[in-house]
Amino acid sequence: MDYSHDDAGLARQPIGYWSWAAHDAAVTHIRAGLAEHGLTQPPWWVLNQLVDAGEQGRPRAEVVSTLRGYLNVGDSLEPEIDTLIVEGLVTQDAATRLRLTPEGDALRAKAAERVGRALADIHAGITDEEYVAALKVLQRMIHNVGGTAWHH
Repeated sequence: MDYSHDDAGLARQPIGYWSWAAHDAAVTHIRAGLAEHGLTQPPWWVLNQLVDAGEQGRPRAEVVSTLRGYLNVGDSLEPEIDTLIVEGLVTQDAATRLRLTPEGDALRAKAAERVGRALADIHAGITDEEYVAALKVLQRMIHNVGGTAWHH
């Protein structure tokens, strides 16, 4: 890729295009890694919400509420959770507390390794300081136009 070295020209570039292009490229790359393990993002997010829950598990409603804002999936996580249960990757008790099964934990661990490699690809050649600066600029732009965004 040919990067422009003309800062004045870059300053006039549309943020909407570049933020979309970065999102599209990064998410496509991460999704490809997850697909190698038969996962899409919503089940991946659910598995990650349960990894530290241990024997006590996490209430289903809490998991859904926590993930509600992720890429506008809304309440569609309910069927995703049900699918994880049917596939034997997650269990749900009578109190609707969710827990990873050993199979779910093993799949999550394998997928986490692959996603880690995808994130390393995305971050290649970018220092932590540059990454943090980019996120702060994006957060400020979101704030400037009255938007909301969050991530744990």
